[in-house]
This record gives sequence, structure tokens and C-alpha cells, in this order.
Amino acid sequence: MYIKEFSTIGIKDIAHVGGKNASLGEMYNQLTSKGVRVPNGFATTSTAFWRFLDENKIRHPLENLMAKLDKSKFSNLDLIGEKARELILEGTISDEFYKAIVNAYKKLSGEIPRAVAVRSSATAEDLPDASFAGQHESFLNVKGEVKVLEAIKKCFASLYTDRAIKYREDHGFKHHDIALSVGVQLMVRSDVGCSGVGFTIEPESGFENAMLLSGVWGLGENIVQGVINPDEFYVFKPSLRQGKYPIIQKKMGDKKLTMTYATTIDPATTVNKQTPFEKRAQFVLTDTEIIALAHWSLLIEEHYNQPMDIEWAKDGLTEELFILQARPETVHQTKDKNIHISYQLLETGKLLTQGNAVGSMIKTGTTVLLKSPKNTGLLDKDTIIVTDTITPDWDPLLKQVGGIITNKGGRTSHAAIVARELGVPAIVGCGNATTAISNNSHITLTCAQGKTGYIYEGKLPFKETEIDFSKIKLPKTEAKLILADPELAFPLSFYPNNGVGLLRMEFIITHLVKIHPMALVRFEKLKKGATKKNIETITKGYPDKSEYFIDSLAQGIGTIAAAFYPKEVIVRLSDFKTNEYANLLGGKEFEPREENPMLGFRGASRYYSPMYKQGFALECAAIKKVRETMGLTNLKVMVPFCRTLEEGKKIIALMKDNGLKRGHLGLEIYTMVEIPSNVILAEEFAAIFDGFSIGSNDLTQLTLGIDRDSDLLAHLFDEDNPAVKKMIAMAISAARKTNTKIGLCGQAPSDFPEFAAFLVRQGIDSISFNPDALIQGIENMNMAEKSQMVADMMDKTSLTR
Repeated sequence: MYIKEFSTIGIKDIAHVGGKNASLGEMYNQLTSKGVRVPNGFATTSTAFWRFLDENKIRHPLENLMAKLDKSKFSNLDLIGEKARELILEGTISDEFYKAIVNAYKKLSGEIPRAVAVRSSATAEDLPDASFAGQHESFLNVKGEVKVLEAIKKCFASLYTDRAIKYREDHGFKHHDIALSVGVQLMVRSDVGCSGVGFTIEPESGFENAMLLSGVWGLGENIVQGVINPDEFYVFKPSLRQGKYPIIQKKMGDKKLTMTYATTIDPATTVNKQTPFEKRAQFVLTDTEIIALAHWSLLIEEHYNQPMDIEWAKDGLTEELFILQARPETVHQTKDKNIHISYQLLETGKLLTQGNAVGSMIKTGTTVLLKSPKNTGLLDKDTIIVTDTITPDWDPLLKQVGGIITNKGGRTSHAAIVARELGVPAIVGCGNATTAISNNSHITLTCAQGKTGYIYEGKLPFKETEIDFSKIKLPKTEAKLILADPELAFPLSFYPNNGVGLLRMEFIITHLVKIHPMALVRFEKLKKGATKKNIETITKGYPDKSEYFIDSLAQGIGTIAAAFYPKEVIVRLSDFKTNEYANLLGGKEFEPREENPMLGFRGASRYYSPMYKQGFALECAAIKKVRETMGLTNLKVMVPFCRTLEEGKKIIALMKDNGLKRGHLGLEIYTMVEIPSNVILAEEFAAIFDGFSIGSNDLTQLTLGIDRDSDLLAHLFDEDNPAVKKMIAMAISAARKTNTKIGLCGQAPSDFPEFAAFLVRQGIDSISFNPDALIQGIENMNMAEKSQMVADMMDKTSLTR
């Protein structure tokens, strides 16, 4: 009646022990046999809570207090909450309830009292549209009967925290219908280990094939409060299921602080200590541990048949991992995935700061710098609050504002979770927001450019477009994307598409790797100085500097390949020009100076040259890791700027030497058609490669003899020129004759319906577009195919007459 042990609890018991405890009991009973570790414990029941109120004659006084709440402006919220908590804390626990708790604690703990976690679990928690995240109190490292009883009563009182009262009002819950159960669970010593949270879907976009795990040293409260930036690990579920290496991204956080117990004063109180430098530079989990946690998370998701929000911890004394909580993910389950609102910033201004983007919106407004949620003054949907960090105490305010910016916090912090749930754009973890942004100033907050959010000075113009993907019909001719930035991959995967026709490797090397591959291969021979020190810092943790390049590039490519899996993703081998390669760290020591880099040492000619051959081997190793280690065999490879047939054969052989054998695990190798020689000898090139992609920019440049970087000749650069179109038609014709796949990457088919119609008439297999041009491009292709169908019918009619 008063107590239920975890071994007797299942998900059916939500009404008796709340969603949190019901979930713990369910996992303890159903998943421990599959290897998922859940600490044992017991829960007080809703019956115990109601009896406590009735025995202390406070049920009706609580109802009367809630009836006096100002439900429009919540002006008396703090006063009502304080009185409600006082009523509960002044109550006494009956002898019968007391004995039940003590007996359960002794049975759980054994002869010697053990430390436990005491957590609140409301009977309406973790419903599909409400998570109750952070609304009620938890107490950690509680030891001894007296302390456990005190913590249970404090949990009862936390049903009436200001934030919990406001949350119930916002979500339409009746206060007097909700009871509070308390879970008492064996303590995991994460204070001397590590802890964190996880989402079994990608939390920003709702992409279901990836999960995000994050972690910090010590107690997980630092993640919840957003005090520090945690380590982040993205895991691809199909690779996990196949037994392949599933970690597609690893991002090291600063982890500046470690929260531990202040045992010399009070075992349950905590203190934040500076993390030693060597631990800051170390991931909190090994790859083996990440994969184990991901496997457990997948089992939990599959058991509940829905995306889940999970808390985990590692005991630093036993080195064992545990699952502490699992609740339904409440943001993306209720969204219509067909309705997409895209935001596009039309101008850029002075960049004030940047951080982790939460959501994909753009918001302009007036800033209010706050140190605490007290004495905030007037707030409205044009207010963007700027503060150090967000804790659950801020929740009653957050629904009133238009945007949130914080110094501290990661994607799994409380601020991020609540912002997603409320649909409020937020940028967290900026580091310097409260000093870089002035109070009462006009700013633009944009989360529309991937995982990184930017704050600009002034109210900048932007465009908001609602698209219903269910109304967009893909044409017979394949519509693909041109992509470069892995941060955009997950949200763009929801667009109607047939995969990625061009993955530009250069962006990943510039933004993720940052270092010239030859500077890593020949690191010991680099000149001493600032550049070498910088490279040393970036690659810390990699005794073999080459492995840094392989890992970083594989993570960038792998993220995009995973986002569109199992659709085709074609990665183009690096196509920097010498002046662009020179701008990479260490690049100037390895790159020649050329008068016209556009027509110089680029593309295929680099790969077998002694000047770059070892660098090319690293590119191949990264691609092999994505295809074979991660299991993303939907990745195909494209060779740019291949001038001669001999060069093509040489590259195919070199790739084989580097572990990329054409045909192995379905590997297809394409080449760009961007040089007149590629068109003239297209049938011969078709015998070497599996497919073609027309690079209209370079083909226009070399057909018309125009340097496409020249401002003086920009007015003559035209993909629609008859000579260029004839070249394209010849290439498509040769591809059709040799049964070789051929596509085109460029802007013209989206800008000009007639150009799309021309490509369709020629019989091209696919057209690839930049993301902002995809929808218009699909419309142009559908119009072209409809026109072509009408023309074909008219031709047939005329022939039968």
C-alpha cells in the first residue's frame, strides 16, 4: 500500500508510482536480463501521498491555496508556492508509513546503510506532450533512515515548487489530481566517475536514425544546469544494429568543472571543482562504453516503441555503467514531419557572439540581461533574455519570451530541453553572451544555419517559408542535393530528395579538419613556430597526426552519408586549388605558387603526384572508414578535374592501392564532366568510371574560355550559352549510349525552368541543387517532365495519322 519495490513495478503502475518510477521498474524487470543495468530501489505510492495529506489535514487547504492563484499574471505565484510547501513540510509521517519506508530501505541497503538517490515522480509525468523535466526535486547521496525520511518529505513538498505549479497551469493539469511518488534508488558513484543524458533521436531535427549521448565528469547536474559544455557523441542506429562502428561524430566539450559531494561537510551537498587539464582533454567515455550505452538506449527505445530521453551514469569505484532514468521524448513526437518552416537570413550584420543553436528559427527582438528569474519586469514575445545559465527556476518565465541566450549550456542542458518543448529559439553555451550583448539592444538571433547559432547586432530582415512536403511530388528525373556542411545534414534529410549528388569535401577539411594533410603526414619536418604549435594543440590526443585527419574527415562525411542512408551520397575528392590549400594550417610549406590556380595543380593530377600522394591516401582512408568500418556503403566517390583517360586509369589503380577497390561492397567511382576532353572522349571515360556528374561551372569556364573568378568577364559567364548546352547534350548522349549514369550539379536548373526542360529533354538521370534551390528545382523539373510528356503524346498522335 505505501511501498512498491522496483521488482514489482511495471509501466502499468504510472497512476501508483508516477511515470519516472514506473519506467524504472519496467526497465529493471524487463531489460536487466538483456544486459541493461538499472540500480535497484523502491517507490512510495500515490496512496501513501494522499494518506499523508489526509492524516495531516492539508488536502483541502492546498486546494484552497491553488484556488487563490493569480492565473493571468501569476503575481502571487511565489507566495502561494511557499505556503503550499510549508504545509507539507510541517506535516508528520505516520508510524505505519515510517515503518514501511525503514523496512524497504533496510532491505535495499543491507546491514550497513548505503547511500541512495531520492527522486520525485509525479503521477502525470512523462506523458506524450509533457516531460515535467526538472520540475520536482531530487536528492543524491542520502544515507541513513532519518535522512531518507527527510528527503521523501522534501520531495512531497516539491510538487508545489513555483515552476511545477506554473508548468501544470500551462499544460492544463489540475493540481489536486496529481500525487507525488518518491523513488529511492541505490546510489551510483558518478561523482568520482561520469554521467550524462541521451536522446534516442537527434534532438534538434528529430532525425530518428541517430542518437545523441552527452556526458561530463562527476554528477550530471552540470549538464542539466548548462554550467559547462559536455562531450557529445552521435551514434547511427542502423550501423549499431549491423554490428558496425556506429559513432559518426565525437565532439569534446570543455568540461571545466566537476561536481562532487562535499563529504567533509554533508554527504548530500555538492561542490563544483576545477577539472584537471588532462581530464578536460579526455573524453568521458571510451568508444566501447559509448557503444554499450547506445545499445542499451536502443533496447529501451525498442521496448517502449518510441523515442526516449535517458539519464546515465558511470560509477567511478566499480567502473560500471547504469541507466538512471528513461522518459518519452516529448518534442518531436507530436510534430507533423511533413510541415517544414524554413528560415533564411536576408542580410548579415555585425556578429556579436555565437553558441549552440536550439531549434531552427530566426528571431529579432530587444534584449533583457538578467542575473536571476526574480524582478524581471515586463517580458513579452519581443524580449530575448540574455543570462549566464538557465535552471528549472527560470521555467515560469520562459513561456513569456521570444528567445533565450546563455553563456553556459549544451544541447542537452535544461535550457535546451525546455526551449525545444516551448518552441522558443535559443542559443546556449556562447561563453561571453552577457558581455558581448548590451542590455535593451536590438539583435537578431538565428538558429537556421545548423548546430551553430549566431547573434547579430540590429534587427535584420529574414524570410520565413512554410512548406508541406506531403504536397511535393518528386519527378522521375532524380532530384538530389549539393551539400558541404554536416551540421545541415539531419534537417535537410527531411526534404523531398533522391540523395546527395555532390558532397563537397573541401568544406569539411576547412571547417572540421583545418590542417593541410601533408602538414600532418610530415609533421616532424614542419618549421618550428606558431603554426606547428597550433597543429600540436588541435591534434592533441593523436600520437599519429594522420589519424586526426582520417577521424575528422570521416566524421564529417559519415554524418552526411548517415543522414541520407540508404540513399546514394556521392562525395567528391578534394578539389581545392593551390591557393586554397595554402590557406590551411601548414599549407604554405607544401603548396606551389601558381599564376592561374583555377587551371593548375588541382583535381586528379594532385592525387598521384609525390607532392600530395600521401595526403590523398588519408582522404581514401577516411572514405574507407565511412564505407567499411561505419557500414555506410551508400557512399560513392567522385573524381574531379580528370583531364585524360590515362589519368583516370591511374586514379582508379591508386584508389585500389589505398583500399578503395571499384566494385568492392558496391563501391562506384564517378568522375566530373567539366573539361571539354571529358565530353569529347565521354564514351572512353565511361569505360573507366561508373558514372558522370556534369560540373556546369567549370565546363562553362573552359568552353567559353572565361576565368570564372574574373569580375571583368562575369557578364559573359553563362551556363545557358548555346556552346555550353551543346557540350552538355553531347555528354548526356554519350552516357545514354554507354548506359552510364549522368547527372548535373548547378544553379541554372532551379533559376531557369527552360534549362531544366532542356536537361529533361536530353534524358539526364539526375539534377543536384543547393538546399535553398531544391524546392524550386523540383517544381521546374516536374513542369519540364509534364511538358515533355505532352510533346511525346503529340508526336505519337501525329505518327498515327
